[in-house]
Amino acid sequence: MWRSQKSVGDKDGAPGRKRTALIWIERVLLVSGLALVGLYGAARMESWLTSRAALGHFAADEALAQLGNESDLDNVPSGVDRDSSEQLELPGVDFRLWGERRVKAYRQNIDKHPETALAVLRIPRISLEAPLFDGTDDLTLNHAVGRIAGTSRPGEPGNIGIAGHRDGFFRGLKDVRVGDAIELKTLKGTDTYIVDQIQIVSPRQVEVLRPTSVSSLTLVTCYPFYFFGSAPQRYIVTASL
Repeated sequence: MWRSQKSVGDKDGAPGRKRTALIWIERVLLVSGLALVGLYGAARMESWLTSRAALGHFAADEALAQLGNESDLDNVPSGVDRDSSEQLELPGVDFRLWGERRVKAYRQNIDKHPETALAVLRIPRISLEAPLFDGTDDLTLNHAVGRIAGTSRPGEPGNIGIAGHRDGFFRGLKDVRVGDAIELKTLKGTDTYIVDQIQIVSPRQVEVLRPTSVSSLTLVTCYPFYFFGSAPQRYIVTASL
């Protein structure tokens, strides 16, 4: 008889314990959601501030770039950095598709790169604008895309190889299609390339970066895009001028 009454009591208390657990789960999810919204807002604000600062700095850079020769630099007003005559306007950054680790690395390295951008890479389909720097070291790829050593430079004939992180600037490459436009802006103007091939290769297939007789771009990132750990393949987007 005693055992039967205990069993009934246990059954009556179970719904209460279940409701309490659900309430706590709801509270934890609410707090987590608010924290994520806060982080996203902070990242967007940082992007906007960075973009505004770059626009103000480039106003003087663009005027200096049009002077044409070194003798003209003698007439540059005081207070303007002469070395900035070869700089490009650097776009703001959209972090919505970025991995959390990559956003953190970007923030830590944004002010550490000593060089000026070679160009600005634009892909209208995925709303990408990214500065292109020379090299593919961690410092460079944490806040930009990088020209792969041994490939052509912007403005030169041949194949320009550009690398980017799959959880950073090049996350959106998965949505690029054959026929899409890719723009490369330098101080001399903007070249438009058309995507003609997308392929997945092993890291050993370096022939995708071989020199070409026509002006072309080869964008390289790791694949699969959402692979946990070191991705085993490479995602290649090739475009011709």
